[in-house]
Amino acid sequence: MKEMILQSKILVYAYEELNEKERELIDAAKAATQSSYAPYSKFCVGAAVRLADDTIVTGSNQENAAFPSGLCAERTALFYANASHPETAVTDIAIAAAVHGQFLSSPIPPCGACRQVILGVEERYNQPVRIMLYGTDGIYITDSIKVLLPLQFVGNTMKQ
Repeated sequence: MKEMILQSKILVYAYEELNEKERELIDAAKAATQSSYAPYSKFCVGAAVRLADDTIVTGSNQENAAFPSGLCAERTALFYANASHPETAVTDIAIAAAVHGQFLSSPIPPCGACRQVILGVEERYNQPVRIMLYGTDGIYITDSIKVLLPLQFVGNTMKQ
């Protein structure tokens, strides 16, 4: 038997420690929670994506009575960014969540499907996407989705 030890480096910042561009992206993700359609879970998630040309695209979670038909904020923002600006790389994504109008104290990470989509964006543009996860008690920042998805399923995985 062998053992693998996987380690992740996540930096934790206070909002005041962020630079102006980072605060702008976090604020856009927080504002995007307002357009969430979450009548069932009341769990409102907003995502803001920064493109290489500094364009910011936002998205929010959209629920449906047929639960699998909904879509997460991260994928909403990323799919819109890729469809509207297909030649412009995604450099950063910020994610915030609120319940009953109150932002969560601890940051929420993207779900597995969203992690896989972010990985696909990194592969598409051949560069990492910086992840910023907002919580009132701290903001988690990683340099790549690979920190949150240490064993990746990508095109090379399927080759023999």
